[in-house]
Amino acid sequence: MTSSHPAPIRLKLRELNQLFNSMDPSPFLDRDLDHDAEEFIVSSARESHGSRSFELIVHLGATPNPEQAAETESAVQHYFATRAELKRRQFRLLLRRGHANLAIGLLFLALCLGLSSFAATLGPAQLASVMREGLIIVGWVAMWRPLEIYLYDWWPLREEWHDLQRLARMKVKLVVAAPKPPAAI
Repeated sequence: MTSSHPAPIRLKLRELNQLFNSMDPSPFLDRDLDHDAEEFIVSSARESHGSRSFELIVHLGATPNPEQAAETESAVQHYFATRAELKRRQFRLLLRRGHANLAIGLLFLALCLGLSSFAATLGPAQLASVMREGLIIVGWVAMWRPLEIYLYDWWPLREEWHDLQRLARMKVKLVVAAPKPPAAI
């Protein structure tokens, strides 16, 4: 069951520019997020299991530029949408590589099984037995990588892809801290 309220991700910054990579010369809407801010957001999303949506609440110590403040949600969503697309491509490439590895592994296994049958007819019985068993083992070991891809490797990539898709739809709320009154003397 999904909740109607988004899971909050709270981030405290001195100023809005800290959310973005200061070395990125791209226009504001296309800028990369700061590595530490991105890592915090992604790890917070991973901790929130389920299919709830997210809301990034950025607590700022200084009032941001109104133009940048208005574009922040779009910039964050664009960044995570781009990352999600890259992760989707990685996922598809892994599956394609898995198909190729499986085809190669099955052909090699068939070759090893065929050679093991032939090896049983060669030489002394003990040597033939060692060669036959060795070829069978080598053939099955060749299946290790395709099985690893299909049993284990695709899960984390798919999960990251879905998390990034959810982050790409995340609402962003900026909260500016109230200025502190001057200290009395």
